Amino acid sequence: MRSITVVIADRHPVVLQGLSNVLGAHSDFKIVASCTDGPGCVEAIRNLAPHIAILDGSMPGVTAPEVLSIINAEKLSTRLVFFTASEAESELVMSAAADGFNFISRDVTPEILVRFLRQVAGGRRLLPLPTAEVVFREQSASMENALAVLTDRERQIMRLVSEGLSNKEIGRRLNISNGTIKVHLHHIFQKLEISNRTVLAAIAISQDDGAGVYPESEPPRIRRG
Repeated sequence: MRSITVVIADRHPVVLQGLSNVLGAHSDFKIVASCTDGPGCVEAIRNLAPHIAILDGSMPGVTAPEVLSIINAEKLSTRLVFFTASEAESELVMSAAADGFNFISRDVTPEILVRFLRQVAGGRRLLPLPTAEVVFREQSASMENALAVLTDRERQIMRLVSEGLSNKEIGRRLNISNGTIKVHLHHIFQKLEISNRTVLAAIAISQDDGAGVYPESEPPRIRRG
């Protein structure tokens, strides 16, 4: 079984230890470096080319937008996941408008974090997840019952929403109109008793643990010239 290689970076040692404990409990993850500042994280990504780098949204030395800029400019293959503490911080990261990154709240449960990372490693671009409180609420028994009444098409759309696709992109993927997508989403929201795409994405991810989803090939070992 191929491991998902990970670099973790956070200015708080207790967070690094927590991430190490969570990911270390799963045989499909391998932490290849642990960093406490931005420059060290960038250097580890350059030299080790991990599948994923989990970064503090506000590390010292190099800011989140600067890390994104470096990764994109050097065309490094590592997928970035920013581990953020607040919605405001998440919006700051998103404002960088760079491709190939995700972010997740520090409040999510370890189980949701692992599922999220497996899907990112498999190449999916995911919407930001809400806090653990929301996820727990949406994973109740009533939610399980509600999911059972979704049609196959509605489940397809829910999965594509979790990948961050717009209505137009979903329509092109499924060869149906934008209006039809809106109707399906309306029905999904009614059945699940939710009101937005972010919660829908969280539900989709919580129902798919990503087990068996691994990168198709090892990323190239990019080194500094």
